[in-house]
Amino acid sequence: MAILNLKPTHKPIKLYYQSLKKFQQLGAINEGAVKVAFADLLTACCQQFNWTLVQENSIQLTKKKLIRVDGLLVRDDTLKHGIWEAKDSEDDLAKEVKNKFAKGYPKDNIIFQSPERVIIWQGGKQVFDGEITKPEALVESLKLFFEYRPPQIENWEKAATEFGERVHNLGEKLVELIQSQRKTNKKFIAAFDGFSNICRQSINPNISDAAVEEMLIQHLLTERIFRQIFDNPDFTRRNIIAVEIEKVINALTSKSFSRNHFLEEVDYFYLALEEAAKTIKDYSEKQHFLNTVYEKFFQGFAVKVADTHGIVYTPQSIVDFMVKSVDEILKKEFKKSLSHKGVHILDPFVGTGNFLMRVMREIRKTALPDKYKDELHCNEVMLLPYYIAAMNIEHEYLEATRKYEPFEGICLVDTFSVQEALQLDLFTPENTQRVQRQQDSEIFVVIGNPPYNAWQQNENDNNKNRKYEEVDRRVAQTYSKDSKATNKVSLSDPYVKAFRWAADRIKDEGIVALVTNSSFIDNIAFDGMRQHLAQDFDAIYVLDLGGNVRTNPKLSGTTHNVFGIQVGVSINLLIKKKEGKKSQCQIYHAVVDEFWRKEEKYAYLEKCQHLGGVDWEEIKPDKKNTWLTAGLQAEFETFIPMGTKETKAAKGEVTDTIFKLFSNGVKTNRDVWV
Repeated sequence: MAILNLKPTHKPIKLYYQSLKKFQQLGAINEGAVKVAFADLLTACCQQFNWTLVQENSIQLTKKKLIRVDGLLVRDDTLKHGIWEAKDSEDDLAKEVKNKFAKGYPKDNIIFQSPERVIIWQGGKQVFDGEITKPEALVESLKLFFEYRPPQIENWEKAATEFGERVHNLGEKLVELIQSQRKTNKKFIAAFDGFSNICRQSINPNISDAAVEEMLIQHLLTERIFRQIFDNPDFTRRNIIAVEIEKVINALTSKSFSRNHFLEEVDYFYLALEEAAKTIKDYSEKQHFLNTVYEKFFQGFAVKVADTHGIVYTPQSIVDFMVKSVDEILKKEFKKSLSHKGVHILDPFVGTGNFLMRVMREIRKTALPDKYKDELHCNEVMLLPYYIAAMNIEHEYLEATRKYEPFEGICLVDTFSVQEALQLDLFTPENTQRVQRQQDSEIFVVIGNPPYNAWQQNENDNNKNRKYEEVDRRVAQTYSKDSKATNKVSLSDPYVKAFRWAADRIKDEGIVALVTNSSFIDNIAFDGMRQHLAQDFDAIYVLDLGGNVRTNPKLSGTTHNVFGIQVGVSINLLIKKKEGKKSQCQIYHAVVDEFWRKEEKYAYLEKCQHLGGVDWEEIKPDKKNTWLTAGLQAEFETFIPMGTKETKAAKGEVTDTIFKLFSNGVKTNRDVWV
């Protein structure tokens, strides 16, 4: 349960009363003026929980009914926490409350406030009505408002926490069961071996039996959620991958195993989840709710999967900015739009489908059926997000057209290995056909959030990034070959491969829009990468959102980073034109305030809307492919190097470096042991 740490003597309370006093002195007593003080107070309280106060927000009550509230408190899992309605001293607050309820305002958790009085309704009942001229009463009302949880949500939070703790043990029990059945259950042995072969052909030729078992466990533990929360009883029959997995599960349950009986010990979690979901009417909120479930699942069950694949959700403001920027570039540079026929769009790392859903909202309603059928594409390599993305995208289309159509543009495949696996059957004949159709398409836009994870903390984690023959070869012969750096391990990061892959995938013309680790902007290991990006594209826009905790210890990942991670983040828009190739790539750079909180960065992106709203600075790389040259001293180039690979390899005396020999020194790669 969230506890608000707030006392009458705390600074936000004092500032609130000081602001009211100033407004009174200025004669500014209308609602528009005095509500600013309370908004600042709510924002200060939100920061304790990483929540956001969204002011002047519209809420959809029904398909035809919309209300506009002064403030909406949104939790870190994007669920609505409560509503704030502000009035001035001249208003009859009790009368205003009745008027709002008559218009259909919810009675869930809503605070009505004037400078002298607060009324709070929770769970359909009035729980507070009192003067707030004294700080003690103000604190009491705020604690009521912030600490409230509907019973269903409170039960869900408790169950989710316990589920996160117990799911690992439950998974281990399933592993033991699967392994024992693989020794004795002939029907299951045949089904499992067949499924493993499909996985090796489709996803990774080196995939282990343990990874296949993990996929089965993911399906077993989560398919009920899709059926119940999203009222989709046909999920396991509609989804072409779920159909194949159900065959293996059925073989497993054919001999002395009942999935319902096995899951009895966490039945309370599913029930709490279903009860909480009943309180959520809006489908988009259910999607966000499911993301929280997804996160809890991986935190408890597959920590290393989450680490290797960089599981993280892209904030909506980033998605909106990128999609609108792509549409703006299409219009200005290519005289096209996202709705234009022939503009094939691919999200190669689709996750739960957020980018593609936002693209669909930007497409004209009349163009959407054809785009959905033929020109929207996405890939996902992990089973659980693949399920969620397929369901989310199909529902988005249903909402837009009032007609259900399966989304045939989604593939269960590893984007980086598609070229290597074209001759194989990719999971099912239907999935193979989808992959082939995507490969045959002239992709014009690549958009998404690739995983980034170059450095595992411990060699014993056995959690390194997978190697890909074709993409790794392209990185080696371009980014790595032309780098002057000695340590190039960062070039093995998946996000670097994503840039290389995307630049090749759009061929002669198109747009690449990726939100990634920002280290390539100025890190020496990426000099070759920067060189080739400038060669491959005609224009590059890099919006640096900061948040690199590793280089600035004054920052907090959870507070200042837009993803809540430790590395810096940038939005990157790259344009390649077939005609009128410029002699030199134009590179534009912008950076937000390093100490902005993530909410301020989201607000900035919302204000800008797209790249046209950003104040860009054109940058001129130096001869060493350094993009950010401000403050660098030119005479540094004249200094004698300490040592180089060339002199180390040369025979005889060395005259152009200080040392001939150098090394990394002792490296155990087993620091935990040491």
